[in-house]
Amino acid sequence: MFAAAGAVLAQAQTADLILHNARVVSVNSRFEVFQAVAVKGNRIQATGSNATILRRKGPSTKVIDLGGKTVLPGLMDTHVHAADASMYEFDHEIQDMQTIADVLAYLRARAAVTPKGQWIRLSQVFITRLREQRYPSRAELDEVAPNHPVIFGTGPDASVNSMALRLSGITREKHPKEGHVGKIERDANGEPTGILRSHSQFVRPGPSGRTATTEDRLTRLKMMLADYNSVGITSVADRSVSDSEVDLYRELHKRGELTCRVFLNYDIDPNAPLEEVKARMMKARRDPLHTYNDMLWLRGLKAFLDGGMLTGSAYMREPWGPSKIYSIVDPNYRGMLYIQADRLYELTKFALQNDLQFTAHSVGDGAVQALVRAYERVNTEFPVRAQRPCLTHANFMYPEGIEIMKKVGIVADLQPAWLERDGATLTKHFGNPRMRYFQPYKSLFDAGVVVGGGSDHMQKIGSMRAINPYNPWWGMWLTLVRQPRWTDQPLHPEERITREQAIRLYTANNAFLMFDEKNRGSIEAGKLADLVVIDRDILQCPVDQVKDIRVERTWLGGREVFAVSKS
Repeated sequence: MFAAAGAVLAQAQTADLILHNARVVSVNSRFEVFQAVAVKGNRIQATGSNATILRRKGPSTKVIDLGGKTVLPGLMDTHVHAADASMYEFDHEIQDMQTIADVLAYLRARAAVTPKGQWIRLSQVFITRLREQRYPSRAELDEVAPNHPVIFGTGPDASVNSMALRLSGITREKHPKEGHVGKIERDANGEPTGILRSHSQFVRPGPSGRTATTEDRLTRLKMMLADYNSVGITSVADRSVSDSEVDLYRELHKRGELTCRVFLNYDIDPNAPLEEVKARMMKARRDPLHTYNDMLWLRGLKAFLDGGMLTGSAYMREPWGPSKIYSIVDPNYRGMLYIQADRLYELTKFALQNDLQFTAHSVGDGAVQALVRAYERVNTEFPVRAQRPCLTHANFMYPEGIEIMKKVGIVADLQPAWLERDGATLTKHFGNPRMRYFQPYKSLFDAGVVVGGGSDHMQKIGSMRAINPYNPWWGMWLTLVRQPRWTDQPLHPEERITREQAIRLYTANNAFLMFDEKNRGSIEAGKLADLVVIDRDILQCPVDQVKDIRVERTWLGGREVFAVSKS
C-alpha cells in the first residue's frame, strides 16, 4: 500500500516538460532568475536550479537543454485590433507609404483596376509618418482618380476628393448633425477643402474589393494570432470588437484553434440614446463569455472620447495652434471631444457597477483629464479600484492626473511605438515643453500606477511592417531609449525606464490590466505555462540589441505554438 502511494506521489511530481541550463527570468515580485523550469499539464510546476528541477524528470518527460538561453513569461499586448488587422490585405497587398507620391501612386493604380464610380479607400496612412507631413489635397486626389470617390482615412479624420464630397452631399451649407461632434474644414471662401474631422458621420463609403466569407475571416485571424506567437506574444486584448468579431473569436475558441489568450473589449456608441447604450453594455455582461475563461474573456467596454494626435483632432487642454501639417486654421481649436462630462460619468458608472472594465480612446491631455475626472467622480459614490478603470492611449498626460490615477486605482494602456514613429512630428508642432508628459513611463512607475504596453496594431500581418508595429521587443527598446526617428535627440530621456520595468510592461503589468495576474505574467508555480525562449539575454545585451531580439520557441499553456524552423 505504501509503495503504491509512493508511486502515485512520484507520478504527481513528475514533469511533462523541463527547460534547463537556461536563464529563467521569472518576473516574480523579486524578479528572480532561475536555471530551470518544470511544466505539468498547462501549468508551471516549479522553478529552481538545474539539479532540483531535473529531479522531476520521468520516463515521458520532455527535457530541453537550452544552452544558456533566456526564458521569459509569454508576452502580452494590451491593445490590438487583430480581427480587423488580419483582413487589411485580404483583397490585395498594400505597400508601405513614406511620401505623398507613394499615396498618389497607390490610388492611381487602384483607379486603373476599379470600376468607375466605385469607392477607393485607403486607411491609416498617418500624415505624421509621411515625409511631407500633410494630407493629400482634394486637388491631388481628383487628379489621380477623377472618376472615383476617394477617401484617404487616417484615424477618425480623412481627406476626400470632389466626387466623394458630391456623393456625400457635403457643400458649403453642410454642417454636422445636431448633437454630433465633427468638423468640415473650409477654405477662405467657405468651400469644403476635403478635410473632414470625425469623417464617419459625413461619409459612408461603398464596398471596395472582394467580399470575405466567415471562413476567410477565421483563417486570416488564425494567421494573425500565429504571427503574434512568432514574436513571443501569448495574450492580447482586442480593444474594440463588434458582435461579428466576438463571434469569430467564439468560433475559434470552440474549435480549439486560439493560439493566444484573448481579452475582449466590446465596442459601444457612447452618444446613442442612453438606454440603448446601457442595453448594449448589459448584452456584454450577460454573454457567456463574460464568465472568466483563461482563453477567451469578454470583460471590457471601449468608447471613443476624442480624436487622434496623428490626425490633428486629439482633445487638448490648450489649443493646438494653427498648423499646415494638420490643416488647422482656427487658433482656438482644441481638438474633438466626443462625449460630454455628464454622459461620460453615466457610462463609466453603469459599466463599473456591472462588472465591466471601462476604457476610452483618450489621446490628448484634455480627454485624459475628462476621463480621469469621470472615474474620480464615480469613486466618490463607490470604490472603483477593483474594476481597474482604464485609460487607452493617454499619450499626453499631466502630473495632477497621474496623482489621481494613483489615488483612485486607474490603469493605463499605452503604446511605445508612437515615441519612435511620431515623436519628431509632434515635437515640431507642440514644442518640447508640451511634450514633457508624453508617454511618461517613469513618472507612472514611480507613482505606482499600473501601466501596460501594447501596439494599437491596426493593419497588416508582420510585426514590423504593421501599422502600428506589434514587435514587443522593439516596444521595450523604445521605453529604454525614447528615440524618435528623424532626430538625433531622445524625447525627454528623464522618462526612460529600466529593463526590468520594460519587461513588466509587457508581462506582469499587462496581466494586471487583464485581471489575470494570479494566472499569468510571471513564471511561478501554479501559473499558466506561457513561456518564450529568446536568442539573447535581454538583461545584459547592449541596449540597442533589445530591439533585435528574436524568439526561438513559444509555449501556450505548455503547448508549443511556435518554433524557429531548423531547415
